[in-house]
Amino acid sequence: MGMGRMLGPLRLMVMAATLLAADARADSLRVILVGDSTMAPRSGYGDALCARFRPEVQCLNLAKGGRSTKSYRAEGLWEQVLTLVKERPAGQTDVVLLQFGHNDQPGKPGRSTDLATEFPVNLQAYVADLRPTGAKLVLLTPLTRRKFDAQGQVGNDLRPWAETTLRIAAEQQVPVLDLNAVSHAAVQAMGETEADTLAMLPRPPGPPASPASSVGANNPGFDYTHLGPKGAQVFSGMVLDQLIGTMPDLRRWVRP
Repeated sequence: MGMGRMLGPLRLMVMAATLLAADARADSLRVILVGDSTMAPRSGYGDALCARFRPEVQCLNLAKGGRSTKSYRAEGLWEQVLTLVKERPAGQTDVVLLQFGHNDQPGKPGRSTDLATEFPVNLQAYVADLRPTGAKLVLLTPLTRRKFDAQGQVGNDLRPWAETTLRIAAEQQVPVLDLNAVSHAAVQAMGETEADTLAMLPRPPGPPASPASSVGANNPGFDYTHLGPKGAQVFSGMVLDQLIGTMPDLRRWVRP
């Protein structure tokens, strides 16, 4: 057989291998987390959620403590997300998980939004911004707080923000995970003693006291909002279960 005839099959094999490699690169997933401290690194469940995906998944936790639907955009953080998804490589799937509500509540200067008008309008703007990019947006209702009353019941003052998020998701026809409902039910079921172990640090001895409002990623402490490693594991599992239930195609990207 001549050298030219031998190179033909070899060349085809090289071309096939190159195409397979290109296909492997094109078939990729990036998950981008957008939200507040209950999702952010060191104080929320976001990093634990990222760790549940296979190593080949690019998971970016861009959530930041103290941010609301208003301040996340005002500080230019949302523009960074839009730049990422607009520059997405061909064949890559981008999934953006967006959760706000805690800092949209009243009493937080520069962050609070009006529940009846500004909060839903802001959510609609996030949807409108992402839609032309081809990225897949999933809205999440805000993670529950874990404060029990004297009767052993967990309050849920975030439920109105959750209901508004659910309404906007339905109107805009985007997927939504009701994390508020499932996390509130789980905390109620586990009871106060177990729920307290989900905090960043153990509950101080003595009578119950109102935890300092400054607790967060850069100032670890005990409170009923932020999460330590155990809390991050518990709630990231809930988010992943809901996400796979809503987007079953993502299951193959999850660690066994």
